[in-house]
Amino acid sequence: MSDKVIEKKRYDRRAKLYLQKNKGKNLNNFLQPSYLRVPNDYYFNVLKKIKKKKLLEIGAGTGENTEQLLKMSFRVCATDISPESVKVMNLKFSKYKNFSSKVIDMEKLPFKDKSFDVICSAGSLSYGDNNLVMKEVYRVLKVGGNLVIVDSLNDNLIYKFNRYINYLMGRRSLSTLRRMPNLNLINQFIKEFGYGRVKFFGSLTWVFPILRLVLSEKLIFKFSNWFDKKFRIKKSAFKFVLILKKNNK
Repeated sequence: MSDKVIEKKRYDRRAKLYLQKNKGKNLNNFLQPSYLRVPNDYYFNVLKKIKKKKLLEIGAGTGENTEQLLKMSFRVCATDISPESVKVMNLKFSKYKNFSSKVIDMEKLPFKDKSFDVICSAGSLSYGDNNLVMKEVYRVLKVGGNLVIVDSLNDNLIYKFNRYINYLMGRRSLSTLRRMPNLNLINQFIKEFGYGRVKFFGSLTWVFPILRLVLSEKLIFKFSNWFDKKFRIKKSAFKFVLILKKNNK
């Protein structure tokens, strides 16, 4: 069985359990501590400033990040390879007239060239072949359009070791380890699109569980932000936000 099928089945199971647990009544998402939300908050702030209309979200899962997009000015097409995850999104967001969904493989996007003004991805790059995904999102994005990505960075040895432990415990497939974004992949995206800027977050995320024993969430949040700004972390970062613009025809 291929890793792609393994991951699809894994997320189908998660979505089914999610529906069973909530019984269709309470489909709210889990709220992370503030010090872990910083990269995603920055990601949403970037998207909020984009005034273009037609947006494609790839690897949307059960819509953990979709509702904030729907509350902006976008017409959102949220997609995932897991049919059960898309079912969850359809239940969550049925009230939104600017919402549509589709079961797709991000390596083979079923859209015409230059179909979308904006494409976004939150934590999904490792679930597809990096080169295929890059070529596909470039193809379906309009010239002058934006690709915005928030994801984990895989250059820090501490985080790499933790992800390997999760692989050994059966929580992720081998291909997702190999495809985790790194600085080299970020540079490839920037070269392909013609323009890009990136911001890095959380070189100290690994120590947060220890800090929580002695510091409040608010103090950890302030300390983490100060550290990232002071030392302009890059290779040691936990997360990054990449903003690209398709300048080439």
